[in-house]
Amino acid sequence: MDTITCIKTRRSVRKFKQESISKDIIEDLVLDASYAPSWKNTQTTRYIAITDAEIKAKLAEECCAEHNRGIINGAPLLIATLIVDKRSGFERDGSYSTSRKDCWQAFDNGIATQTLCLAANDKGLGTVIMGLYDIDKAEEIIGVPEGQLLMALVAVGYPDEEPGVPKKKTVDDLLSYR
Repeated sequence: MDTITCIKTRRSVRKFKQESISKDIIEDLVLDASYAPSWKNTQTTRYIAITDAEIKAKLAEECCAEHNRGIINGAPLLIATLIVDKRSGFERDGSYSTSRKDCWQAFDNGIATQTLCLAANDKGLGTVIMGLYDIDKAEEIIGVPEGQLLMALVAVGYPDEEPGVPKKKTVDDLLSYR
């Protein structure tokens, strides 16, 4: 699939077939996502692949509102994206590199997460990025390593729905010149 087609056809998929995703495909997704750019090439995004139904059910029940519960429980794979804290946007002495302070961490993780989702689309998988959950409780359930922060949960699977193209703003709405 060419790049523009991949970008224009990626959708937020919330219903998945119960077909499992092989370890090889999961590793390919992470390898593909590792090519995402990052602050000073710090490559701070990390991933935890969650296929265990009990862990997913616990996350869904204890951390999420009803809408995300169904998505998590219905997805064969949940990928937690994390960042290594205090590296992206920081100098070696621990000071901030810019006035944006620690915002670069989220920016870098967003780029890597979207790259993972585009790679999934290219492989015929659907994804949805979720951010509405109790982060502290989710970090505990997942077992996020010390020095890392949970940023997003991405449900992944073979789509069992074909979401349409959501309404897009026009270029005139999005672009200005100075």
